[in-house]
Amino acid sequence: MGMLDGKVVAVTGAGRGVGREVALLCAAHGAAVIVNDPGVGGGGEGGDAGPAQQTVNDIVAAGGRAHANLASVADPAGATSIIEDAVQRFGRIDAVVNNAGILRDTIWHKMSHEDWRAVIDVHLNGCFNVSKAATPYFREQQSGSFIHFTSTSGLIGNIGQANYSAAKLGIVGLSQSIALDMARAGVRSNCIAPFAWSRMTASIPAETPAQKARLEKFKEMSADKIAPLVVYLASDAAQEVTNQIFSVRKNEIVLFSKPRPVRSMTKVEGWTPESIAAELIPAFAPSFARADEVSAHVFGYDPI
Repeated sequence: MGMLDGKVVAVTGAGRGVGREVALLCAAHGAAVIVNDPGVGGGGEGGDAGPAQQTVNDIVAAGGRAHANLASVADPAGATSIIEDAVQRFGRIDAVVNNAGILRDTIWHKMSHEDWRAVIDVHLNGCFNVSKAATPYFREQQSGSFIHFTSTSGLIGNIGQANYSAAKLGIVGLSQSIALDMARAGVRSNCIAPFAWSRMTASIPAETPAQKARLEKFKEMSADKIAPLVVYLASDAAQEVTNQIFSVRKNEIVLFSKPRPVRSMTKVEGWTPESIAAELIPAFAPSFARADEVSAHVFGYDPI
């Protein structure tokens, strides 16, 4: 008996990397899987049916059920086709895994409008499009699980990824609102920030000794380590788990806090710019996040 027996799961970006591993494990746990992937390059260029079909072939060869969908999640009609394929071919939809993504990294002052729009369209708008398409079915059956992939680039920050970071933090806000709005229908919405070696993390610069060392650590974190948490969140065992932000880092699973006040200071007569400079900032400064903070500062230890 698998944790997902009888369920139907749609996984976007499932032709390679993390999405592929998620699709394979969902199928191994009994789910019928819609394997969505248009087979584009890392920056969203081109298209190839091969990756999605290969994942489907591997699931079927192992005795599972799967169907390939080549639509772009950035296209509302394409996103809708992912959910319709699930319902038409397998009779229902129980979980949506919003994993599809592209990267167009560049330092902020060189980022083009096109690079901004392309990344926002796939990550944030794509997440909205697929989730929106599944929502009527989830409401009708009074159950369902959304599992959205965020990133520490959004939760913490990263250099050269303003578009990606903004999209990934936006996904957290979207997930929170879905969780609150859909709770009455028994629908859950959670986020996962994965640490894993894939095409996307392979683009991390590796010029300095420190950068090369960081890259080697990433190579230790294989994509298959992410999949068990996804299977759990898609299952009935997670019925009480919603509106959370998780991270997976090799064999470590982390629960992230949401932004909460860390310091407060009141001046009953009101603040002036001068008193802010003289009193407030010196009091707050010990609690400031470091100006150059990236995930390596937060996770300052080797993957476990």
